[in-house]
Amino acid sequence: MNSFGSPADSLSHEHEAVRQLTQLLQQEQEHLIAADIDGIASLTEPKAKAATRMAELAAWRHNALAAAGCEASENGMKAWLATSGVSKTTSQSWHELIELAKVAKEINRVNGTLIGKQMVRNQNMLNILQHGSVQGDHVYGPNGQTGGKSVGRHIIA
Repeated sequence: MNSFGSPADSLSHEHEAVRQLTQLLQQEQEHLIAADIDGIASLTEPKAKAATRMAELAAWRHNALAAAGCEASENGMKAWLATSGVSKTTSQSWHELIELAKVAKEINRVNGTLIGKQMVRNQNMLNILQHGSVQGDHVYGPNGQTGGKSVGRHIIA
C-alpha cells in the first residue's frame, strides 16, 4: 500500500490487524488469569508488531484522506463517508472496524486491571517477606513491641 488510493482501500487490512491484536489481547488475558508470566512475555513482541501494523494502516488511510481533500483523522473519515459515491459496504466496513477497535480497547482495559491487581498482590507478598505483614509495622519485635518504623510511601495530594 504505497500509493494513496481510496481511504477505503485499507479497511480490510485494518480489520485483519485489529482482529489479530484482539486475539493476542485475549491470549494475554488468559495468561494473566493463569499467572503465566512466560506466556505473557511471549506475547509482547507480537502485540507490538500488531499495534505497529495498525498504526501504519491508519497513517496510510489518513494520507489517503488528505489526498482526497479531507481531514487526516477519524473525523475526516466520517466526512469522507458522508460524500456521495461512497458505497454502503464501505460505510458499514468502517463502522465494523470502529466496533472491533472498541472490543480490543475493552479487553486491553480489563488486562490493565488484571495487571494492576497482580502488582498489588506482588507488593503485598513483598511486604510480607520483608516485614512479616502486609502493613509492615504490626510485627512484634524481640522486645514485645510492634515495629515503629514505617517503610511505606506517603502520597501527598
